Amino acid sequence: MRLFGLIGYPLTHSFSKKYFSAKFEKEGIGDCRYELFSIASIDQLKEVLSQHPELTGINVTIPYKEQVLSFLDEKDEVVRKIKACNCITITTGKLKGFNTDVTGFERSLKEKLQPHHQKALVLGTGGASKAVEFVLRKLGILFRNVSRKPSVHNYSYEQLTPALIADHTLIINTTPLGTFPAVNEAPPLPYEALTHQHYLFDLVYNPAKTLFLQKGEEKGAVIKNGYDMLVIQAEESWRIWNE
Repeated sequence: MRLFGLIGYPLTHSFSKKYFSAKFEKEGIGDCRYELFSIASIDQLKEVLSQHPELTGINVTIPYKEQVLSFLDEKDEVVRKIKACNCITITTGKLKGFNTDVTGFERSLKEKLQPHHQKALVLGTGGASKAVEFVLRKLGILFRNVSRKPSVHNYSYEQLTPALIADHTLIINTTPLGTFPAVNEAPPLPYEALTHQHYLFDLVYNPAKTLFLQKGEEKGAVIKNGYDMLVIQAEESWRIWNE
């Protein structure tokens, strides 16, 4: 029996276990199962590995996409570049890291991307934002991150004026703000400056329409949630685990 799993904290609402369990049943894959490993510290990964020697592959979610790097024996080229990992293969005890968020985000984003989406704001600076930044560079889209505190490279939320919003027609939320059950939360933006020229992409998928996306839709913006990205990255993980 091959075991796959997800590490993160907390893991109250996991897409991955539901997705893979349904996939295994639908495709008649009887020799695989997928479990959740909610670990309060990345150091507990050693315990998970020792207790489950049958582990073949791991997905990594908030808050460990960057912290897990020190546990890897090998990193693929993308992980080395962006310094974030969300997919691990385990072969004879050796851990190799990959980033399937990059593939998932690029394919999902491009579905509604238009030529006028030339400048982006990336809300958040955590592990998930690294894959987003990598894709935006690849596509030639200029971007600035937004976080709670300003820095040389980041705006703070307080610095976001209507003029800045008008100038950045692609806005990507990489934070967990608005995730169920905290559905009444949204990044603090001057939403009144949004127009039909804007494209709001939220990595959150539960609820399907976060308050961030609702506010964008009310102003005529194009919106997309993170569900398709998750499906694509899950299938990419499965491909990597079976290579």
